[in-house]
Amino acid sequence: MAFLNRISRTIGFTLLWMGLNSTLGIMLGYAFVEADWQWYNYLYYFFLLLSSAGYFFLLYKIWKDPIDFSH
Repeated sequence: MAFLNRISRTIGFTLLWMGLNSTLGIMLGYAFVEADWQWYNYLYYFFLLLSSAGYFFLLYKIWKDPIDFSH
């Protein structure tokens, strides 16, 4: 049960993270630099780096302990 719980959390957080970043970057256009860098481009890429670090830290916390399959 713990393994399924970790898998479902990982899939859920991945879909949330990807959906949020693709919505901000692609759908709202903050990822695209038109003629010159604007303040919202800097803000988006800063958020992308910060959220990536938080996402990988969260995955590390979910998967750091070994799973006991002996039950």
